[in-house]
Amino acid sequence: MPARVLYVVNIPRFFVSHRLPLALAARAAGYEVQVATAAADRASIARIEAAGLPFHPLPLSQHGTRPHTELATLAALLGLYRRLRPQVVHQVSIKPVLYGGLAARLAGVPAVVSAMSGLGYVFVDDSRRARLLRGLAQPLLRLALAGPQTRLILQNPDDLERCVSLGLIDRERAVLIRGSGVDLAQFAPQPAPPGLPVVLFAGRLMWQKGPGAFVAAARQLQGRARFVIAGYTEPTSPGAVPADTLAQWQQQGLVELWGQRDDMPQVFAAAHIVCLPSTYGEGVPRVLIEAAASARPIVTTDTPGCREIVRHEYNGLLVPPGDAAALTAALARLIDDAALRQRLGAQGRTLAAAEFSLDQVVQSTLALYAALLPQ
Repeated sequence: MPARVLYVVNIPRFFVSHRLPLALAARAAGYEVQVATAAADRASIARIEAAGLPFHPLPLSQHGTRPHTELATLAALLGLYRRLRPQVVHQVSIKPVLYGGLAARLAGVPAVVSAMSGLGYVFVDDSRRARLLRGLAQPLLRLALAGPQTRLILQNPDDLERCVSLGLIDRERAVLIRGSGVDLAQFAPQPAPPGLPVVLFAGRLMWQKGPGAFVAAARQLQGRARFVIAGYTEPTSPGAVPADTLAQWQQQGLVELWGQRDDMPQVFAAAHIVCLPSTYGEGVPRVLIEAAASARPIVTTDTPGCREIVRHEYNGLLVPPGDAAALTAALARLIDDAALRQRLGAQGRTLAAAEFSLDQVVQSTLALYAALLPQ
């Protein structure tokens, strides 16, 4: 009887983009694989089901904090774990880690793998709401992450050290796996397109990700490059960029809006430079791993996660977070120097292949499952 692995992720789109290849590799390795996420986004759920993975909808609100809805999530997870009796649960992002960890303890799940794709809003933001949530979350996370058969995957050493120092997890049960990996065949180098350099911002449109800083640099460098935003907004997310703000930027001629894209290899092929001026609690930003694999030079902030994939002057340029002048200067340097763009991009491809391939992430994660299960 194959061991059953249940993946629990906040939203189906994130599972498809960040964990579906891992789930398929686990199935190919002999595990029985099932998936549970919030019930939103029928298109992504259809992709999960088309891959042949049994899907279980959860009453999970990605950004909600109402006590009765949060308790409903915990109760649903407990019921699901008791019904499916998985040998391994792999829980990704703070709510699945927190509520799933508590449910796994109550249901007696033999092995629990929790993963934090960055510490995010609750642990990075300094707003009153974030501080309150942090105070509530920390003791519950300690309980959810307790137990000898529980492991916590962190994507960068800064996050790992912080989780250990906060007492959320013992050091010997904290595991470093850097990012969710990149398919090196899908994200491959393409020749730079002709014409004015294209500077790309791609990702969720939250203020903490840096679109405001990106547009401020675009204003200073107007006419020297095309500035493009490819991404989507989550209206329920703290710090979401309003749609009318995006429209104003486009009307002012500062940026081109390419919307949410599912053809990211083609998007990178159309760009010359990738820019992510994030101050968010990143793990290792997937967009930067994909940009490096696509041989595109990167400008990003010298912050946890971002500096894992970008080595200053090797495959990109790091700037201090919140330093608008430094960001503008770094972008101007790459806009004006095609040879530098080509050199940094080629070295980014080398780095992605050596340290951030999908195969490396898959093998490390499957080895973790095997180590936790009885032989």
